[in-house]
Amino acid sequence: MSNNAEPAGLPLLAPCRPLPWNAAWGWLRAGWQDMRRAPGPSLFYGLVMFAISVAITVAAWYLGRIGIYLGVMSGFVFLGPLLALRLYAISNRLERGVEVTLGATFRDAGKALGDAMVFALILLVVALIWARAATMVHIFFPAGDQPGLMDWLRFLGIGSAIGSVFCAVIFMASAFSLPMLLDRRCDTVTAVVTSVNATLRNKPAMLFWAICIGVGVLLGVLTAYIGFVVVLPLLGHAAWHGYRQTVDASAWPPQVPAAD
Repeated sequence: MSNNAEPAGLPLLAPCRPLPWNAAWGWLRAGWQDMRRAPGPSLFYGLVMFAISVAITVAAWYLGRIGIYLGVMSGFVFLGPLLALRLYAISNRLERGVEVTLGATFRDAGKALGDAMVFALILLVVALIWARAATMVHIFFPAGDQPGLMDWLRFLGIGSAIGSVFCAVIFMASAFSLPMLLDRRCDTVTAVVTSVNATLRNKPAMLFWAICIGVGVLLGVLTAYIGFVVVLPLLGHAAWHGYRQTVDASAWPPQVPAAD
């Protein structure tokens, strides 16, 4: 049983507030201020995520075996939420006016570790189903020596449509769930249902936020992952502020930052 178990009698999800379509601009500005106030811990986690990205790419390039690649990616699915929790812990501490240290962020994130691992397991299952679906899409791969334009468009269209569905599911489930787990004593189901509800009720704003994330990731890839050192912590801090503006989780008892 999780040490984060929530008290009985609480609703299944936390209510959400309506957002303007460009709310993400404010989140990014607030996230940038967090990075300026705590550059050391933020950039440290950025360097860790840069190193993980490079390791995955090197493994895929040199080993060239899909099984090993999926194994490495599975590990990243588990590490990603852990690193994100630490970025949220930085923003949470800055918001509360509490000192930010690497050790303190580790202890804060540890309080939500059990539920974060449940969430990571859910992501892993979705990722494996996605990989299986991507393999099945190859039955539409154009056959023959000179396939026509329509053959390619059908293949790319079906693959993109399936990928978009899985991306949307992961995005809705993860947009606000991990910040809520760090902020409040709630379970994984409550956090995920809250995240999905808040995303669906603020479609224009969340679509814009998804575009911001996509642009940030693209910039990181185009700079050989070096941009991830800054971009990923910035997105992590911004996601925290997005959660704080969107979700009203006041009904759940708060997590108390660890003592220094």
